[in-house]
Amino acid sequence: MKTAVCHLTKRHLPLNQLVLGATIHRPIFKLIQADYPDFTDESYVAIGNLNVYRKKYLEQMLEKELGEISELEKEVLDSIQENELLSSNIEEELRDNLSVGDRMADRIATFGGSWGFIMAFFGFILVWMLVNVYLLATRSFDPYPFILLNLILSCLAAIQAPIIMMSQNRKEAKDRQRSEYDYKVNLKAELEIRLLHEKIDHLIVHQNQRLLEIQEIQIELMEDILNRSRK
Repeated sequence: MKTAVCHLTKRHLPLNQLVLGATIHRPIFKLIQADYPDFTDESYVAIGNLNVYRKKYLEQMLEKELGEISELEKEVLDSIQENELLSSNIEEELRDNLSVGDRMADRIATFGGSWGFIMAFFGFILVWMLVNVYLLATRSFDPYPFILLNLILSCLAAIQAPIIMMSQNRKEAKDRQRSEYDYKVNLKAELEIRLLHEKIDHLIVHQNQRLLEIQEIQIELMEDILNRSRK
């Protein structure tokens, strides 16, 4: 297996773990040269060390565009440096982080906003009235105008309102986490695409320069052949 020396660490590494300086994007190349002035197009750099300078380049680019890098941007840059994936099933993480109170609030709010609760609610009121008016007309525990029923309904409304608000707060927190997660994934994709485009542009320019050099050599060879044929 062919090896070469990493210019930054002076270690012998396989070629598949190294990157030639000529193929590195120019702004990143200049960042390396700022720390290592003798780094040239013929020098090699390890992929791990190159990722450090890629992160540095992306940090500078984000600081120019955003003015300041938040914790979310730092997480994205770290994932790019470590070649880690950000895409994952966030729903499982959200479910695992719920407390018992949060789960109960979500279930009560879900039931309280359903047709099943509405039908059960009206059924309960109807049964209560029928029992007190007809079945227990002489010994009703809550005669008309159903003061006890009004008290129960008032207590139910007083308890139900904060439970629904708790559930709404939980949903807002979930939506906020989802939006932050989507932002990180989209930002990483945009940065990766930018790096890819710039690298492809650099490779195309480098390839065109090589083709021009090859064409010049071919022209010189043809001129030599023509000169020899004339002689």
